[in-house]
Amino acid sequence: MRKIVFAFIFLSAVYVSPAQNGKDPVTITDMLKIKTTGNVKLSADGKKAAFTVTSIEPETDKKWEYKYVTQIWVVETDGRSSPRQLTTKENSSQPAWSPDGKQLAFVRTAEGKPQIFLLSMDGGEAIQLTHFRYGASGPKWSPDGKQILFSSNINLKDLLKDSLLNPNKEVPAWPFEKPGFDHNENLKANTAKPDPDGNIEQIRAYLENNAADKKATVVNKLNFQDEMDVNSEMRFNQFFIINTAEPSKPVLLTRIFYRFNQADFTPDGKQVIITGSMDPTRHPDRVLEGEVFLVRNDGNDFHQILGEKDKNFNSPSLSPSGKWLAFQYGKTSFVNVPQLAIMPMNGSLKDMTFIPFDRNKGNFIWSKDERYLYFSSQSNGGAPVYRVNIATKQVEQLSDYNSGVASFDLAGDKLVFSKIEVADPSEIYLTNAAMKDPVRITNFNTEWLAQKKISFPEKRTFTNSKGETVEYWVMKPTFIEPGKKYPLLLEIHGGPSAMWGPGEASMWHEYQFFCSKGYGVVYSNPRGSGGYGEEFLRSNIKDWGAGPTSDVLTALDLTTKAEGWADTSKLLVTGGSYAGYLVGWIVGHDHRFKAACSQRGVYDLTTFFGEGNAWRLVPNYFGGYPWEPEVKKILDRESPFSYVQNITTPYIMFHGANDRRTGFIQDEMMFRSLKVLGRPVEFVRHPGATHEITRSGNNRQRIDQMLRTYEFFERWIR
Repeated sequence: MRKIVFAFIFLSAVYVSPAQNGKDPVTITDMLKIKTTGNVKLSADGKKAAFTVTSIEPETDKKWEYKYVTQIWVVETDGRSSPRQLTTKENSSQPAWSPDGKQLAFVRTAEGKPQIFLLSMDGGEAIQLTHFRYGASGPKWSPDGKQILFSSNINLKDLLKDSLLNPNKEVPAWPFEKPGFDHNENLKANTAKPDPDGNIEQIRAYLENNAADKKATVVNKLNFQDEMDVNSEMRFNQFFIINTAEPSKPVLLTRIFYRFNQADFTPDGKQVIITGSMDPTRHPDRVLEGEVFLVRNDGNDFHQILGEKDKNFNSPSLSPSGKWLAFQYGKTSFVNVPQLAIMPMNGSLKDMTFIPFDRNKGNFIWSKDERYLYFSSQSNGGAPVYRVNIATKQVEQLSDYNSGVASFDLAGDKLVFSKIEVADPSEIYLTNAAMKDPVRITNFNTEWLAQKKISFPEKRTFTNSKGETVEYWVMKPTFIEPGKKYPLLLEIHGGPSAMWGPGEASMWHEYQFFCSKGYGVVYSNPRGSGGYGEEFLRSNIKDWGAGPTSDVLTALDLTTKAEGWADTSKLLVTGGSYAGYLVGWIVGHDHRFKAACSQRGVYDLTTFFGEGNAWRLVPNYFGGYPWEPEVKKILDRESPFSYVQNITTPYIMFHGANDRRTGFIQDEMMFRSLKVLGRPVEFVRHPGATHEITRSGNNRQRIDQMLRTYEFFERWIR
């Protein structure tokens, strides 16, 4: 019998919301009605807010197919105006206000590439600013409004031959790692005539043509898998400046053959602060460090201001005066919580002050008076906004754990944010700088939700075998009747460092769909989840299976004991990615479930090391590599495939045919083994789908996967 150790149980319904007045169930096709807001940007005077709205619309020429459409909206922040749609053509995103608020820059596809457009608030059509051959994204205005900073992702082959970006035909200083060649001589242009019967240079030219024509993919790089395929291509994100008043050629700010992530103007507009990494001694795929650089806005005087071996510096944010620099600082390991630090811009690392806050942080924004630094952070089931008092170093939580802030911006005393909550999956709210008494200013989902009956989660906690507090949530069947028994579905999150709760957007519809179908739902944040600090995050190191299993099953056990409606003869379990792994582990060790579902899971950690582009999870969590004897023992012990012979639970597995994050061979191997063993198993492969199928994938496939899961469960419980 499985042993559960816990010190106490604390039950409380902390989520309080007015009951939905509607009487209709949430249906599968309600997924298509959800509109998602984001990319909130306030004008400098705080009088206008721009934001994006993503909707799902039918493909006009394809029955049952649906496309994502993103457009930009604007609303006055006087609290009296209604939002209005600014863009209608193509998908438009990444809004950025000019300093005077008279123009809005945004990104739209033109001739197959993202380009930056300018839209006057006085009216008229948007004007295309960039015509850059490599595309342009992420516009940011200079403080004087005369320039725009943007990024472009450029192929190595293009950088090698581009006469403007690389006039001297330079090659990378770092080793390209093509075996048998020294000093990157293989990267120099081959002028020989392709001939399969010619000399060695002509043969190489012939082979290069084959690779260019997609007859062969030649791989020399370490990170050779993207989200969809094996990919030998190397790309480098670069930053440029372009004038806004008259046509001009973009000025390159960064250094080719190196990767850069973020950039923004300094408050005086004379320089740009950039994050990235530059190591001429190592191939970029091997560089995990992050550095911070400064460069003049003419591209000169590029130099590092923060950087250290085996450390990752990121998310720099300058105060409005330019006096203070906030940034994050941590190890290159995946399994840690970076520290927030502040230092004088003209100082050094010895002058930095750490802000104690044991959560992952992002979206840093300074208040105009520099008293506060605002940020958002996933924590305890929500994604609140916080601010730190620079003088006292005290962190203040401004919003609650029962909702999530997907995007926010601050200007003066105005704060506008996109909010996720159980009562409504996405709307825009207006509030003050202290986030007191926020007011909803959009109604994108209100009308259709008014007809629906919603199930609200109740939050509970227990103490696990390591003495850690684990939070979990219970959702009753939407139309529950006294005295009746209902199936109970255990939902598990992936990552393993993800976090679920009332403020998390991706599961809103799935939870409501199953509750409307007469299921109860229980979900939790077991050891190893994000949102609870570094110690909790690292508490599944070398323990992906037994420990997290104990936590999620304890949440299930406590729910069945507390809820008289839960039918213990009709228990079900589902999860994706790492949670697909954990479902496989659970059904190999526990036989209580009537049916189980794994989505895009990992089942053999040794195979995963070679097959998935998330392969660094193996050394980060298990301390080494599969060829090391002690590590190999751990990987075998922690792999669900090692226990496949014990699986008897009816099992359905899903995987995208183009999923290279976890790799589809994982499911095929597990499925074949269970078929050989004669177990009740079904495997569904979605053509063209990647790891993101259930979040941002083809909408017909999203519906298909959820309905197939429901239909499979129904076979075994009805």
